[in-house]
Amino acid sequence: MTEETVQDAPAEAAPEPPARPARPARRRAPKQDALLIADTATARAGVEQIAEPQQIGPGHRVQVEEDRLVVHLFECTLPGYRGWNWFASLARAPRSRTVTVCEVGLLPGEDALLAPEWVPWSERVSPEEKAQEEQERAEEEAAAAPADQAPGTAAEEPAAGGDEPGSGPQDGTVPSPDGERP
Repeated sequence: MTEETVQDAPAEAAPEPPARPARPARRRAPKQDALLIADTATARAGVEQIAEPQQIGPGHRVQVEEDRLVVHLFECTLPGYRGWNWFASLARAPRSRTVTVCEVGLLPGEDALLAPEWVPWSERVSPEEKAQEEQERAEEEAAAAPADQAPGTAAEEPAAGGDEPGSGPQDGTVPSPDGERP
């Protein structure tokens, strides 16, 4: 009898059909809903749920988002919110005359002051700032070293066996604070 070894051959992937050039999806413009566009009072009442009436300015415009969905934008008169707009999204079901407030809030306009995009600390620090920080650290270390001592040398060399108890000066004299003997 002979033993045959069977090796698994890698499965061949099915050939992919040739890729077609991507065509942009054609989409018709949403229909303007006259009922939703005209219902400014409902939109303003929706915004008044989150803002005081004096904070809602007279400026008004409408954006058609989808069929039976529009956004009413009102000028924001809050101090510090120049260029911002209160918004109210209005919608209605097909064949219905009832207007519904979907969402209200505050959106930045084109000339609104916005915070810059967040950047991690490691990317904010420039190489020049890193070099300056290292230089300052080296200067601080140099200033911390005693002035009468050369950098990198010990203040006093321990005598042989100087760390053991009872191995003090043999002549009974005690060194002064500056390391000299009397």
